[in-house]
Amino acid sequence: MKAALSRIADESLAALVRGAFALVRALGPDRASNLGGAGARLLGPLTSANRIARENIAAAFPEKTEAERKAILRESWDNLGRTACEYVHLGTIFDYDPDHPNTGRIEIPEDSIARFVQLRDDGKGAIFFAAHLANWELPAVSARRYELASAALYRTPNNRAIARDILAMRRDVMGELIPAGISAPVRMMEVLDAGVHLGMLVDQRFGRGPKIRFLGRTATANPLLARLARRFDVPVHGARAIRLPGNRFRLELTDAMTLPRDARGQVDVDAATQAINDVIEGWIREHPGQWLWQHRRWRM
Repeated sequence: MKAALSRIADESLAALVRGAFALVRALGPDRASNLGGAGARLLGPLTSANRIARENIAAAFPEKTEAERKAILRESWDNLGRTACEYVHLGTIFDYDPDHPNTGRIEIPEDSIARFVQLRDDGKGAIFFAAHLANWELPAVSARRYELASAALYRTPNNRAIARDILAMRRDVMGELIPAGISAPVRMMEVLDAGVHLGMLVDQRFGRGPKIRFLGRTATANPLLARLARRFDVPVHGARAIRLPGNRFRLELTDAMTLPRDARGQVDVDAATQAINDVIEGWIREHPGQWLWQHRRWRM
């Protein structure tokens, strides 16, 4: 009986979420994004996560004025609301046309395009790292749209019914999706063995990981990406989205990183994890209002 009631509750909540998705879809990408930003700016400061974000920003930017830190916090809520409401419009938002570059919602620098084409056509696997910046789903959408064999690690919602619906939406616009869990590392190794390109968001807390310096404080980080790079010796690239005015985005793909190696010539997992997070820190400092400050990244 308890299991049946739980399923009913999950399905009921999922139905409400589907209704919300339908409403957001009907608004179109621009109105949905604008509404999401406005709603998050209004409601975000009323939540407990606002205090967490405010404290994180103050610790990361002690040199900034209170007004500057408030502006970062406000923009972070705006970005989070926009990203949530853009979810059902990812296929429409990604409108990059190589025959008419940078004329739509998406712009991609020429050097990033060249790196992408090389990775797509070289027949080898690679690893991409990304962070919760701007709309962080867009790099995975670009990989699927332009036939880069790819897979991405993702965290499933606790509600199974909602997880099912979200996975159905993502499957239409992204490559293979690997749910985080005990079996995820095995599937990720299989993907790299097959020459597929693997993507991971690596900017969140990982309690069992090595300690690093991140935005001026000690934090723990996920070493899985560095361990995979050590085992498979494949290139590691950073991928990010930058939110631009007018509901537009710029997507960038970095050169392959030169990861630190140990005395035997193998990737040094702890040092590589630090190096990857150093890149992400640089991205955040460049566009601090576009990062997800609302989580306990520095909780030990």
